[in-house]
Amino acid sequence: MNNNRQKSPSKRFLSVIGLFMFALYFVLGVIIIFWSDFPISMDKTYRILFGVVLIVYSFLRFARLWQNRANER
Repeated sequence: MNNNRQKSPSKRFLSVIGLFMFALYFVLGVIIIFWSDFPISMDKTYRILFGVVLIVYSFLRFARLWQNRANER
């Protein structure tokens, strides 16, 4: 078994996109929670709940990306 084998360019690209999407959802969730003048009129409770849902979703995406990476080895 060759553990030092490189990924193909398409798999590497998809991994980078996966990490980018994780970061995007995480940052968007944090921004929604802490932005006091949020442009969409939402109750503060719903805004925090929406931000938490985005952060949890980002971690689910990261876990799936990590699991796919572990399965490729």
